[in-house]
Amino acid sequence: MSETFIEQIRAFLLNPVILACVTSWFSAQFIKTVINILYGRIHSIFDLLENLIWKTGGFPSSHSALVSSLATTVGFRNGMGSDIFILSFCFFMVTIRDAVGVRRSNGIQAKKINEIGRILDNKKIIEYKPIKEVNGHTPMEVTIGCLLGFFIGLAFSLF
Repeated sequence: MSETFIEQIRAFLLNPVILACVTSWFSAQFIKTVINILYGRIHSIFDLLENLIWKTGGFPSSHSALVSSLATTVGFRNGMGSDIFILSFCFFMVTIRDAVGVRRSNGIQAKKINEIGRILDNKKIIEYKPIKEVNGHTPMEVTIGCLLGFFIGLAFSLF
């Protein structure tokens, strides 16, 4: 490997924008995991690892935290009039709209479809296999995720 490639990897890994995004994601996932432990929702090591790394839905929204920290750090580093800030802000808006709108609605619809399917299956009318219920977010989960991401992005921008 050439030295410039290694320098580019190092610059990527030490970039405040990526550090803020990763910190925001894992902070939200950690908070979510602690809450799930306190409520007795973690039943195995697999549940614990899934919650820490990838579990969607819940409080706070890790997607919201990540895109909020992205827009915040890009805005501070490049200015709010920069093309890259506009791109990151639009990405933020689409992600937030999806988290609180589309994904939440899909999850509610999937839950109702599964309820109807179980009733029909129990009455031997049809054989039903449940569909995945996507966990969207409540407005509060998204708001707290955005605030978490904003403050982490701010910290990485100022220090």
